[in-house]
Amino acid sequence: MKKMIALAMLVSGMVSFAQEKPNALKDDRQKMEQFTPAQQNELRVKELTLKLDLNASQQKEMAKVVADLQARKEAAKTELKKMKDSGKRPTADERFAMRSKMLDEQIAMKERVRKILTDEQMEKWEKMTDSKKRHIKKAVGEHRGKKQRRD
Repeated sequence: MKKMIALAMLVSGMVSFAQEKPNALKDDRQKMEQFTPAQQNELRVKELTLKLDLNASQQKEMAKVVADLQARKEAAKTELKKMKDSGKRPTADERFAMRSKMLDEQIAMKERVRKILTDEQMEKWEKMTDSKKRHIKKAVGEHRGKKQRRD
């Protein structure tokens, strides 16, 4: 009997540790969605100011860049949602065009930021963006793995 109780406690302990960890990226995104786009942009500029040590003129310029980026993201998000709601899947050519457009916008964004930041700040900014991309890829990969296991 004692062995059964000990076994039951052991199993229940193992089950409690096997629960999924909350996705920190998803939690951050939900917190940010509670703010207006203007508030989100202001917070992003302040984060960049802290991390890159921006001066006042750089803050103003980066605020414009961040606002432009936010507007483009929202437009792309709306377009993808519209496509998903209609049940239409993009063709290979459409996917290529979307990917090409996105990369062109990233190149243009990098050039705009390069004009605003010093070389040292630009190096930090590139490290930050690379780190963020790796984190997102990892989170997407984990999400896809969970989705495949459920199916």
